[in-house]
Amino acid sequence: MEHAHASRLIVLDTETTGLSTKDGNRIVEIGCVELIDRRLTGNNFHVYINPERDSEEGALRVHGLTTEFLSTKPKFAQIANAFVDYIQGSELIIHNAPFDVGFLNYELACLPNGQTIEDCCPIFDTLTDAKKRHPAQRNNLDALCKRYGVDNSNRKLHGALLDAQILAEVFLMMTGGQFSLMNESSAAKSNVEVSTEIIVRTLANRPVLKVLRCDEEELQAHEARLDSIKECVWRL
Repeated sequence: MEHAHASRLIVLDTETTGLSTKDGNRIVEIGCVELIDRRLTGNNFHVYINPERDSEEGALRVHGLTTEFLSTKPKFAQIANAFVDYIQGSELIIHNAPFDVGFLNYELACLPNGQTIEDCCPIFDTLTDAKKRHPAQRNNLDALCKRYGVDNSNRKLHGALLDAQILAEVFLMMTGGQFSLMNESSAAKSNVEVSTEIIVRTLANRPVLKVLRCDEEELQAHEARLDSIKECVWRL
């Protein structure tokens, strides 16, 4: 799957009452984070949803959202318009997209206009992409976090917004490496010059820095990362 490099990307995750819509399972949480020109904007979308049923035991262990907690939340039909308006015209970044898109389309099919996610947005599946980059390796979100050095230490339970934020970081690392705080093209357009006025000097008597050597696994991960970068300057 090729990434379209849209200027507005929405990284999306859901939590559900179970694994399959065939068993009548529903969405209980949607979390989205917005990237514009590969920068996090803070314009997020997050909602808990009353699925009008209990979560299966396995799903409840994953997300921890009880029937009692969700009973006071809006139903999907009540948040559908706001959700569709939020994602409209963007590219969706989803890990294992068929799962989330299948549930979202299942929910949307219950509404009068019968709209689908594909009607609104192109979709980029980070799982499909990760399998191409790292064949025969584990490519779940936790494995990708470890591979790309993304901190997921707060991920005690799955949460749609937290997982979307983590996936956004993984996606940025996986598709382009370290990303700058200011998009280069934006800086060029505005003729912004980098300021050198603020210089932080270290103390002359500072302790000697400890040198940490890479182990073999880290060296292999580094080589694999370089392999994934087109026209890598370190390889020229």
